[in-house]
Amino acid sequence: MLASEPKVETGDLNGARFRIDIPANWTGGLVMYCHGYSTEPTTYKSEGTLGERLLPFLNAGYAVAQSGYSAHGWAVQEAIDDTQALRRYFVARCGRPKETFITGHSMGGFTTMALIEKYPKDYDAALPLCGALAPATWYKLRTTFDGRVLFDYYYPGVLPSPVDVPKGFERSKELESKVLVALESKPVQADALRRYTLVHTNQELASNLVFWTYQLMDIQQRSGGNPFDNRNTIYTNLPESNAVNDGVARYAADRRAAEYQKTFYVPTGRLTRPMLAVHTTYDPLVPAWIPSMYGVLAQDAGSAEMFVLQYVKHDGHCQIMPDEIDRAFHQLKRWKDVGERPSNGLQQ
Repeated sequence: MLASEPKVETGDLNGARFRIDIPANWTGGLVMYCHGYSTEPTTYKSEGTLGERLLPFLNAGYAVAQSGYSAHGWAVQEAIDDTQALRRYFVARCGRPKETFITGHSMGGFTTMALIEKYPKDYDAALPLCGALAPATWYKLRTTFDGRVLFDYYYPGVLPSPVDVPKGFERSKELESKVLVALESKPVQADALRRYTLVHTNQELASNLVFWTYQLMDIQQRSGGNPFDNRNTIYTNLPESNAVNDGVARYAADRRAAEYQKTFYVPTGRLTRPMLAVHTTYDPLVPAWIPSMYGVLAQDAGSAEMFVLQYVKHDGHCQIMPDEIDRAFHQLKRWKDVGERPSNGLQQ
């Protein structure tokens, strides 16, 4: 049920559009929301309700503030800075909240992780949803870059070089169809790629390959070069893996670009506030093994008791239902309030 008569404010902070919703039954708490990767600038309208993903927070009596960021694409740097700026704006306008949570989907889940690590005094707990909770260079190398390198080995010339994507590269259904036709022309190779990338269908794989290419262009433009190095990668679990490793293209990383990726962002695993992550069991863009990496980082940092990873049984990227978000939020709040740590594994 929709919270009645929320107060809505929209505006611009340093080139980042924002929206703040304060419910009529505001309890004094705040949820800062980080949106995911977008190929277009994100804007907000003052009319209309929040999306159903955010209604659980509003209906629980929490204000919700979200920044559109001052840049689109892999804008982790801007997402961190602009979310912090909006939080400070909220405090100046409405007073310091009695508690502040940070949450977000996809790249926003990644940003959530970065914010709770970097600014633990500003947030009481974190709820990353379908986020890639691992070092950006590592997980994008193992998914985005490796997927493109292997595709080029099996299907040369269909897509631009993964280390030199033209600035004007655009995603389109026509290009996805072209990639799909190529995949279906060599079913054995397509099957190998699907198994390597853990993607179920050729259609999903074609969509990913075009999206990955766009992301590589974005990252190259943002960081000033190619940040990925596969010279020491041995590709396994493929038909004729030795032949693949002999023939696949090898690339060195540009030092400046690699440094940019490390800065935005390599997680430390050090947590002083609770973080409950939720992921689907099948995610074609952010495979479920990626957020598991954060458990290792937290263990190494001595913060294992501050991190819980749960999963829900759905297929698709960020297909976490509103009732599951609501359940996770209340578990996180109880953890924060009385120290009752949620269970790992299947969401209860």
